[in-house]
Amino acid sequence: MKTTLLALTLLTALAADAADPPSLLNRLKDEHARGQKQWIYNDYQKAVAMAKATGKPIFVTFRCVPCEACESFDAEVAKNNQRIKNLAEKQFISLRLVEMKGVDLSQFQFDYDLSWAAMFINADGTVYGRYGTQSAAGADAYNSVESLEKTMYRVLSTHANYSTYKKYLTDKRGKPKPYKTALQMPGLSRERKEKFQLLTERKNCIHCHNIHDAENNQLKLTGKWSNDALWRYPLPDNIGLIIDPKDGLKISKVIDASPANKAGLKAGQSIGYINDQLILSIADIQWVLHNLPKGPTPIKIRTWTEKRERILNMDAGWKKTDVSWRGSMGSVGPFLGVWAPTATHQELKKLNLPVGRNALKVKWINKGTSGGRTVFKAGLREGDYILALEGKPFDETITPQRFTTHIKLNHKSGQKLNVTLMRNNKRIPFQWPLQ
Repeated sequence: MKTTLLALTLLTALAADAADPPSLLNRLKDEHARGQKQWIYNDYQKAVAMAKATGKPIFVTFRCVPCEACESFDAEVAKNNQRIKNLAEKQFISLRLVEMKGVDLSQFQFDYDLSWAAMFINADGTVYGRYGTQSAAGADAYNSVESLEKTMYRVLSTHANYSTYKKYLTDKRGKPKPYKTALQMPGLSRERKEKFQLLTERKNCIHCHNIHDAENNQLKLTGKWSNDALWRYPLPDNIGLIIDPKDGLKISKVIDASPANKAGLKAGQSIGYINDQLILSIADIQWVLHNLPKGPTPIKIRTWTEKRERILNMDAGWKKTDVSWRGSMGSVGPFLGVWAPTATHQELKKLNLPVGRNALKVKWINKGTSGGRTVFKAGLREGDYILALEGKPFDETITPQRFTTHIKLNHKSGQKLNVTLMRNNKRIPFQWPLQ
């Protein structure tokens, strides 16, 4: 009787919150959450209390509201898709977290470069699984309503059989952090802390990628930085598996001559366990891979239809991948201080480049930064086209993110880049000083 009364009290409080949106929602202009009664808004403790009272698992979504990436997918999850809405309202205690200021980083460990992510947890803090994957292929290349719905049903099944699966969930939360929240991270600069401590607005909310920024900065401050720190949350592709994005577990392709291929995994099989962790999504696969050594290491995989384990033997460097899409790359030097998007089709025609060649157009030089001032003083001008780096012309795959990431991974401050520019239809060799 007491449990029922508590649940009714909490449900009444939740309904009141839905009728009177919290001021944070208005300050962030979080229109996807407005009027959606299935969501507890940015209040983890209330979600835990509700989960304990009702016996339901917690569905937590993390959304960086100002970011455009994943905006359409977020709208589907938050309010538009009726199937997800029904599950979120009836089968889960659903929590929408929209900024990282007070989030317990020991409890909620995931790829912070995502602009949309989800975790599923028990009221006791046990993590059932993660959802949300991004890559250079795009913000929604791996996210779909279909695979999210399947993941949610897998979580419900796991929750219903908690005692059976609990031993396969012990490593899914992660090791405790030496700090609780982002504001306590030693790698977060004093200026950022002062800014983030102010009342949260769209311009000063702690973005998820700021967590990785602070991690990067701390490694630099302690002299432990190397590019290896960038190979976070590798995709299943890195071990030779292409997973169907509309399923999340089913193998759609095994890459030839890969460790997965050598271990005998086949298309059509579904991943069940990796290193004795229950797998519910692609993000769960990434979680296990993220926490493995960067050097040679074995990986144990069991599919749902097999009792035997297959061993994948990974070589050194297996985690390395394309990180150009990551927001946290902005905290990695050298810092160019230049914005140069890919040239338009019309601009390329005027440049008269050979077929298959591309260019970047210098749109803005930020003279408020050391990198921008230095390169401007050296002679770079807005309107210049960048055609080649170190004598290698750009092909169709070039993007501003890949250009800057290549420089960050392969060059250091104090060096000069050999760049070919086009200005007034003339090619100009240019020495780009890095800061």
